[in-house]
Amino acid sequence: MYGSRFLGGGPHRVLYFWHSVANWVLTLLSNALTNINLTDMETCFKVFRREVLQSIPIEEDRFGFEPEITVKIAKRHLRVYEVGITYSGRTYQEGKKIGWKDGVRALWCLLKTRSWNLPMRSRAPKK
Repeated sequence: MYGSRFLGGGPHRVLYFWHSVANWVLTLLSNALTNINLTDMETCFKVFRREVLQSIPIEEDRFGFEPEITVKIAKRHLRVYEVGITYSGRTYQEGKKIGWKDGVRALWCLLKTRSWNLPMRSRAPKK
């Protein structure tokens, strides 16, 4: 299950236009590479069954985790649900840590993890 900061109906703090643009681009690319239609791939709110998470080797830390786990979940053809979450953005003075280098790393992780010789999720459901 993925949380989405963009599906929640409650009020949220508005910050950093270019961060929103970068998130949108990364989510769009993730959706194109995995054939999953997420609204917020870079959310930090993700819930998995323990056996699923333990079966997936994780190489990335920091902000590379989101694209890596998303691609690996898609490769395993697991069901993905997205729910709205309440989110209150922080300023850098309040402890926000992401920067442009993290966006470049996330892009690299998407491309690296998405092995081009493996099939994407099929569009037709399996019987």
